[in-house]
Amino acid sequence: MNRFVAEFIGTLALVLFGCGAAVLGGDHVGQLGIALAFGFAIVAMAYGIGPVSGCHVNPAVSLAVFIAGRMSAKDMVVYWIAQFLGALVGAGILMALAKDGAASGLGHNGWGPGYGGEYGMHAALIFEIVMTALFVIVILGSTGPGSAPGFAGLGIGITLAVIHIVGIQVTGVSVNPARSFGPAVLVGGSALAQLWLFFVAPAVGAVIGALLYRFNVLKAPEAS
Repeated sequence: MNRFVAEFIGTLALVLFGCGAAVLGGDHVGQLGIALAFGFAIVAMAYGIGPVSGCHVNPAVSLAVFIAGRMSAKDMVVYWIAQFLGALVGAGILMALAKDGAASGLGHNGWGPGYGGEYGMHAALIFEIVMTALFVIVILGSTGPGSAPGFAGLGIGITLAVIHIVGIQVTGVSVNPARSFGPAVLVGGSALAQLWLFFVAPAVGAVIGALLYRFNVLKAPEAS
C-alpha cells in the first residue's frame, strides 16, 4: 500500500507540475520553463518518494523495470493502477484551477494540424519510441549495479527536461502513458482519439531500452 500511495502521489505531482506549467504559466515561462517544470518535478519526486517506491510515476518505466527483471508482474500492475489514477486526479485538479477548465487542453499530448508544430503521426511515433527508449536507458543505468544512486534523480530529471526541450513541438512529450491519459480523458475529442499512440510508442520504447539491460548489452563492468 505504501508503494501504491507513493506512485499515486508522484504521478499526480508530475501531471500537476508539468502540465500545470504549460496551462497556467506557459505564456510566461515558455517551452524551456515547461520542460524544466517536468524535469524538476521528477527530481523532487525521486528524492521524495524514491525511497518508498523507486519513483517510477510512469507505466512505461514500470514495464521496463519488469522486463529488466527488477520487479514482479504483480507489482507492475499495482504501480500501473496507482499511476493512471494519480494522473487522472492530477489532471482533475489542474482542470479545477484552469480558467477555461478542460477547454484549456490541460497540457494534453497530440500531433497533426492545429497541435504544436503540426508534425505528422510518423514523426510522433518515432519521437516517442526513441525518446522513451533513451529515457529508460538512463533510468535503468542510473539505478542499476555500479551506479551512484544518490544522483539518479538528478540525472533522470535532467534527461526528462532535455526530452521536453527537444519535443514539445512534436507531441507535447509523453514518454509516459499515464501523463497522457489523465489530460486526454478529461479533455476528450482529438486528445482522446490520439491517446493510443501515447500508449503504444512509449511501451515499444520501454521494451527496447529494457532489453538492452535484460540481455546485458548494457552492463556495468565488474570491479577487478
